[in-house]
Amino acid sequence: MSLEIITISDAVFGSRAKILPGIGFNCYGFSVPTPSGPLETLYAAPDFTDGTAKPTGSGIPLLFPFAGRLRGTTYKFQGKSYELEAGDGIGNAIHGFVFKRPWRVKKQEAGEVVGQFQASVDDESILERWPADFRITGTYRIAGQVLTGEFLIENPDDKPLPFGLGTHAYFRVPLGGHNTKGCRVKVPVSTTWELKEMLPTGRTAPAKVADELSRGMALDEMKLDTVFGGLKFDDHRLAATIHDEASGRTLTQTFDDQFKACVVFNPPHRQAVCMEPYTTIPDAFSLLDSGVDPHLRILAPGESFRTQIEIRVD
Repeated sequence: MSLEIITISDAVFGSRAKILPGIGFNCYGFSVPTPSGPLETLYAAPDFTDGTAKPTGSGIPLLFPFAGRLRGTTYKFQGKSYELEAGDGIGNAIHGFVFKRPWRVKKQEAGEVVGQFQASVDDESILERWPADFRITGTYRIAGQVLTGEFLIENPDDKPLPFGLGTHAYFRVPLGGHNTKGCRVKVPVSTTWELKEMLPTGRTAPAKVADELSRGMALDEMKLDTVFGGLKFDDHRLAATIHDEASGRTLTQTFDDQFKACVVFNPPHRQAVCMEPYTTIPDAFSLLDSGVDPHLRILAPGESFRTQIEIRVD
């Protein structure tokens, strides 16, 4: 299977990023120059560009119109039921529709690429499974040691559009050191969402692990697949970091307060750590039915939503 690879770069600084529009507009590579050679900051499976690897296991999968799991394969919105496909191995729908489908490239320049996916244009079958049509436009831009992802959500329909947006970056570890000893992960959070069978129960609580993560947790001690809440923003922005003491390198992922949760996940291969900001708590429709506010976004016809995520290496 031959897939188009788009490379954007800052020719002066020497950084570059690689994107696969054919698999969810996934940015699967972001490297910056160092005295010892290019430092690759994103993990991707060896066969990812062949199209045979799990589409949510590499790079930066874009999760939309829901991030995380929805309970089972049926949900209700405004009194109507919708059917989805199970995808998590335990019977639940997971991570939306756009992470595995081809996107259209709308613009490509040396340091920028723009991709777009619209349900009614790119896969009409989605219209039977989601309450409204949607259009998501993603822009990746590179400048110096910074990669910026901008995301525009639009409702082109005449019905309300419920949605959640998440990014699922696999940050490669270590960051130039010889091993992960001395790598620390810091995400300023204060609570965890209780999970039962990997789904939120609706209850949150302060937790020791949240406190440790806020101060900086040793990567070798982490074994997480946890939904964190109580995000601590500074001037509407949150900076989550990975620091490698051996190399002195720090990777910082910054996002705004339109995101209401952050999942932290250690893949079993331990070659990466995921810091995943979500605008909406997973299983939002079930939480709504139980009287819990999951921060579900709803766009009226013609409305839009815009946010961005920045990844920086120092």
